Amino acid sequence: MLINKLKAAASQPRYGKTPGSYLAGLLLRALMIWTKILTPTAH
Repeated sequence: MLINKLKAAASQPRYGKTPGSYLAGLLLRALMIWTKILTPTAH
């Protein structure tokens, strides 16, 4: 699940982005997914 979401984010076009900003965006997306997983939800 997490890997598939990261693959989807990585496959987005990155016109004009430097490798550093691309990596930062990918890490930010991974952090957002990770915190969503760790946040408890009321059922």
